[in-house]
Amino acid sequence: MLASLELILFRQIPAVPVIMGGGLMSRLALDRPHKLHDLWPVKNINMAVVPSVSIKMKLWGMCALFLIFLWLSASMTVGFPIIPHKVRCRSVKYSPCYLIWHFCPIQCPTSCLVDCIICKPVCSCNLPGAICEDPRFVGGDGITFYFHGRKDQDFCIVSDTNLHINAHFIGKRNPNLKRDFTWVQSIGIMFGCHKLLVAAKTTSTWDDNVDRLALSFDDMPIDLPNKEGSKWQTPIAPLVSITRTGDTNRVVVEVEQNFRVSAVVVPITAEESRVHSYNITDEDCFAHLEIGFKFYKLTDAVDGVLGQTYRRNYVSKAKMGVPMPVLGGLHKFSSSNIFATDCPASQFGNHALPENRTGEYPSLHCSSGLNGTGVVCKK
Repeated sequence: MLASLELILFRQIPAVPVIMGGGLMSRLALDRPHKLHDLWPVKNINMAVVPSVSIKMKLWGMCALFLIFLWLSASMTVGFPIIPHKVRCRSVKYSPCYLIWHFCPIQCPTSCLVDCIICKPVCSCNLPGAICEDPRFVGGDGITFYFHGRKDQDFCIVSDTNLHINAHFIGKRNPNLKRDFTWVQSIGIMFGCHKLLVAAKTTSTWDDNVDRLALSFDDMPIDLPNKEGSKWQTPIAPLVSITRTGDTNRVVVEVEQNFRVSAVVVPITAEESRVHSYNITDEDCFAHLEIGFKFYKLTDAVDGVLGQTYRRNYVSKAKMGVPMPVLGGLHKFSSSNIFATDCPASQFGNHALPENRTGEYPSLHCSSGLNGTGVVCKK
């Protein structure tokens, strides 16, 4: 009977991480089965133990209910708990890591990818070519800076001879600041004679299981099944592919030998709104994109908010040594619409390369697993 009670009461429970606000909670994980005499030091174990076991079980139940109460209370004040996303390596070249699931790190529970070489998840918003949050850019030189732009306007973020990318900013005015709170709602990509749109749909109540992505190619909407691995291609442009990296709200767009962009639709959470005083209401959670670019064929003429940081001789114009280094140049990068190439920084269609250059950056491969044109390898 003793063995039976031990088996029932003290089986091991795996730990499952749940992030709530800024903390980490996990279910109780018993490292090993305990003996009854460790918990109840009685010399003679008989049927009298059963009432004690029952009391212990009731106490455990009360503790569990109390923890659930705390969980619900916290949810009402800081928003619902953020469950870390699961990601995996989808490159068959790395067979030891291929299709193995990983949870995103605590620092970036919804925005990570797997470095297939080291087979670990990394925060995608910290990699060169990233655009996240109240636009926070990581340049091709590895330097982080902010470009706030203006709400409801479009800005040229990359412009080269055969590639032009605009971003549409959405946002809210804070009466206590001289600028808008802004986020990237969509990107318009032009290459050759084609146009490609990746956008986040407006939504009030966020649900991770509902897809809020809008995609189009040459003004034709793209219907991509809500299943990880779903892939779209067209005979009109066989080098173009769009692949879901999650059942909803996550895609990778690639034009072979030109560029690759990963995009994730995310909301402004109640906790983010509280911490940064965004004053987000139930009418709109300001769903926006978190983006990561890789470029394979940039010229040294490349310009744009992000593009200029890939030039060989570029020196950052953002003020360093401050908590939020901000890049100016609002008028230089302003475009009339999402597919316009009329910003003063535009290089699109200008095929005259600068002197003393080769036409493209070499492709670098870092030991960390990062690779691509213009990426800076650092220890």
